[in-house]
Amino acid sequence: MPIEILGMIATTPGSESKAIEGPLVDPAFVRAFSRAHEDAGFDRVLIGYSASSPDGFAVAASALHSTERLKVLIAHRPGFVSPTVVARKLTTLDHLTGGGRVAIHHITGGSEADQHRDGDWSEKADRYRRTGEFIDVLRRTLTEDAPFDHDGEFYRHEGAYSAVKPATDAGIPIYFGGLSEGAVEVGASKADVYMLFGEPLASVAEHIRTIREAAGDREIEFSLSTRPIIAATEEEAWAKAARIHAEAAALIEQQRTGNTLSFAPGTKTEKTATSADLLQQHAKVSDVHDERLWLGMTALSGPGGNSTAPVGTPAQVAEALLKYYDLGVTKFLIRGFDPLGDVVEWGDELIPLLREGARRRDEVLQPA
Repeated sequence: MPIEILGMIATTPGSESKAIEGPLVDPAFVRAFSRAHEDAGFDRVLIGYSASSPDGFAVAASALHSTERLKVLIAHRPGFVSPTVVARKLTTLDHLTGGGRVAIHHITGGSEADQHRDGDWSEKADRYRRTGEFIDVLRRTLTEDAPFDHDGEFYRHEGAYSAVKPATDAGIPIYFGGLSEGAVEVGASKADVYMLFGEPLASVAEHIRTIREAAGDREIEFSLSTRPIIAATEEEAWAKAARIHAEAAALIEQQRTGNTLSFAPGTKTEKTATSADLLQQHAKVSDVHDERLWLGMTALSGPGGNSTAPVGTPAQVAEALLKYYDLGVTKFLIRGFDPLGDVVEWGDELIPLLREGARRRDEVLQPA
């Protein structure tokens, strides 16, 4: 499978180690951040979601109109907008931006507080069933040529139909994330791409086996999310990791005593079963797994999902990530603690090394 590199954009600079400065929605920054991803060789960028974030569809439109080929992955939480409406929003945006550049990522919702902000008081098990039904109706709306009826547990439609269909044969790819009870059944049976966090190799291998077993004959791809930290030497890379850790610790203390906002809304992932597992692994073993997968930021900032960092030179980090490619991961979502600066840096060496490494592996596997 061809390798795909994903990034993540926000409407203002900031991360666990960098306080936000300036307006919450900075149009010039969105344009610059999007173009930086395109220039660095990224294929797609994720626009995150939370109940207090700027609207992802609007951010995606800005990113698409600021670039020529960069694709977007719009995070979406089912339960607040009808799947038929979301289908028309996606396909309209697809046509207005050249076709084949729009995908959707379904986040069922692991934070009760965040669900309540948008008025959702459903149980988590119910939310996963709702996500599965949402994807079913969404997919039918995207593909069916005639009106259809649907009478389910969460959605009821009569004569549902969208006159606007995806602009290309690629359609609208459907991504999914989550590993708690009920998640695998939904994601394995409904999604095109299953998104995983950067856990140690053995854990990711086990997740892939479990999801493939649940998927049966369905083809499903896998994405892995990490936070690479690179430098010219391995020693410098670990020193950089230590500096990021210290800056984040200081910022956390500022947040505790004041009103500093340290991350762009929509980029901090909510607590999930996987992130809780990562904290458990950190407590039982050490900060570093598989030679260079660093869990120090996970322990510091709490179970926030995408916080694990492969640390080393560009070649070392590329090789560490390609070990996941050997397990079946074909899409890598990488985002930095210095969001814009890291994107530019990765474009020089890390991304070319990832692509070349995947190409070489594929050549070895091809029959003579």
